Amino acid sequence: MSAAPQPRWLSAEQQAVWRVYLDGVARIQDALDADLRSHGLDLAEYEILVRLSESDDRSMRMSDLAEATRQSRSRLTHTVTRLERNGHVTRAPAPDDRRGVMASLTDAGYALLERAAPHHVAAVRAVLVDVADPADFAALGRVMGAVMATPAAGAGS
Repeated sequence: MSAAPQPRWLSAEQQAVWRVYLDGVARIQDALDADLRSHGLDLAEYEILVRLSESDDRSMRMSDLAEATRQSRSRLTHTVTRLERNGHVTRAPAPDDRRGVMASLTDAGYALLERAAPHHVAAVRAVLVDVADPADFAALGRVMGAVMATPAAGAGS
């Protein structure tokens, strides 16, 4: 029986960067959520409205929308239900697949997005873009691009 490989522990500097990354992401998300609340939205709802607004006919399959917004299908269903109840999204069977469901952005949802977007962009600038040195912001983009280019790994990989 062979021994399990030893983990590659983070150095003190790597651990500090990792922790500040986690704290920074939480602060950014909290700030953006708080800003969007003045429009009756949270960040997950806003992302759904944006994705639908950018899609053909302002509609997407729920499964594709879940993937695009990084939400589980169950969470997306609950979130879309709230948006539907408020008249911002509708759902209907997919025309090409009886099992599929399409989510569509309503005119009211699009109008809400148009009202919220300028405030959201200002909040993104205030909490991230404008506080970072342009070279650091570009480096952040390269790092996140590298992360996204790497196949997703399972826990413990």
